[in-house]
Amino acid sequence: MRVGSIPELCPRFHRASELIGRRWTGAIIYVLLKSRCRFAMLREAIPDITDRMLSERLQELEQEGIVARTVVPEMPVRVEYELTKKGRALASAIASIADWAEKWITEPGTAAGATRPPRGHREAARPSGPRRRPSA
Repeated sequence: MRVGSIPELCPRFHRASELIGRRWTGAIIYVLLKSRCRFAMLREAIPDITDRMLSERLQELEQEGIVARTVVPEMPVRVEYELTKKGRALASAIASIADWAEKWITEPGTAAGATRPPRGHREAARPSGPRRRPSA
């Protein structure tokens, strides 16, 4: 690329970042990387998400082949969500975002620029389950 030329935006990258970057989508993928979940478990694991938004995002991710919806024919019927192979392929990207967030993003209620003690082993920054916000 020459100096002064306009950089090109890869259409695939743009589409992927728009899909994965939608509000709540990263959180849903983060949680599903840990475990297959029922709807209520996902809703509980993701603070502030509404039923409607969770339902819409799960449908979008299912249409994209990132999430699989399984109906277990029991009484009552049980519906479970899990990542497909395509969805699990996002693990390293989600881990990289988690690492970046651990280093650069302050937690809600923490003063901007405040430092926190190091977490220790690098693996601790990897997605390891839903984070709970402290009760107010």
